Order: sequence, then C-alpha cells, then structure tokens
Amino acid sequence: MTDTASSRSLLWGLVALAVGILLAGFATAGALKNLRRADDDITVTGSAKRAIRADYAVWRPAVSAQNLSVNDAFQQVQANTASVVAFLKAQGIPDSSVTLRPVETMSMDSYDSNGHQRPPTYRVTQTFEIRLHDVDAMTKLAREANALATQGVPLVGSGPEYIYTKLSDIRIAMLGDATKDARVRAERIAQSVDLKLGKVRGVRLGVFQITPRNSTEVSDMGINDVTSIEKDITAVVRVDFGLD
Repeated sequence: MTDTASSRSLLWGLVALAVGILLAGFATAGALKNLRRADDDITVTGSAKRAIRADYAVWRPAVSAQNLSVNDAFQQVQANTASVVAFLKAQGIPDSSVTLRPVETMSMDSYDSNGHQRPPTYRVTQTFEIRLHDVDAMTKLAREANALATQGVPLVGSGPEYIYTKLSDIRIAMLGDATKDARVRAERIAQSVDLKLGKVRGVRLGVFQITPRNSTEVSDMGINDVTSIEKDITAVVRVDFGLD
C-alpha cells in the first residue's frame, strides 16, 4: 500500500471515529433529556399530629373458680358474681352499663408426681363487660375493685380499654393538614435546587397511628392504643408533586 493510500485510509478512519463520537453525544443528550422528563417530579411525606383524650372505656374483669365438682365451682362463681354486682351498684354503676357474659366451663386434666392421671377438675368463669363514657370513673372503679380481693373475690383479667370514638370526625381534617405539610416540605426542597413546584400528581394515604401521649412508637400496620387515656394521633400521606 502506498503512503498516499495509507494516509487516506487513516483520514477516513478518523472521520468515522469523529462521526461516531458526535452521534453518541446526540444519543446521550437525548437519553438525558428523556430521563429528565421521566424524573420531573418529587415525592414527599407529610404528617399531622393532634393530642386527643379517650372518651369511652370498656372493662372486662372476671371471677372464676376451680373444683373437682363442676357444681361446687359453679356455686362459688355465683356467690362471687353476686359480690361483684353488689360492689358495682355501691359504686353507682347503672345496670345498663354492665353485661354478664355467658358462663364458661372448662375441664382441666391433672396428673400426680408419677405421671398418673387424676380425676379432672373444672374451671368455671363469669366475665363482666362494663362500658362507661366517663373514663375517669372507669379508672377509679378498676382501682377500687382491688378491695374485693380482701373479701375473697379476686377479679382476673386485664385493665380497662380506653377508646377515642370521634376519629371519623377529624380524619379528613388531619389528612388535609398532612398534605399541607407535604407541600411545605416539597417547596423547600424544590427551592433548594432552583426549581418550581408544580401540580400534585398523586397522593397515597398512610395509616393512622394512635399512641400514648409523647410515644415514638410507629408501625407499618398502624397502631390503635387502648391502654392510655391521653393519646396522640398522627396522620401520614405521601404526595407526588410535579416540578417546573
């Protein structure tokens, strides 16, 4: 190959390389442009919190007895039930606030130290359900019910449940407040990169968290605390905003 032919071949090779780089540049610019359009939004989480107070209480204490004779166990539970009913009346609890659940009877197997089965015993349980709108009165009632133990009538079961019944009344307002909070956050982020916040493109509602006052507990499934009277309720939303 002559020097002239070699030079021409080298020249055409350089031209082809330059064209390829130029075309690649155009392709990259186009991809970046499309990427910019695809990512031309921002997703922000907003929240709103309010302090609430339970306005309804439910307590389900129970009395029980265990005996070799189911009849003796039942009679003991009946006597203890009468004592509890008398206590509730003395505390000014109206009959309409008290429900006696059906009596439960359970056969309990037992064994001696050698593993031999003994005759079964029977556990009989009477559960009460007490409902009050006065949550402070319920707290006082549960505390003073400990006095029944001194009479040989111990109550078993967990403490009262404290419920907030007006969640539906504030749900919409709280979601609105959480959305406003999301917009404020989004505007600050957009301004920090010299962009302008556009229209809302989508909203996803989170779960409500009802927790004891000043608690930091959260759950993906939501929390509905019933152990405390004073509570916090938190609403969360995720909002997608366009960017101009």
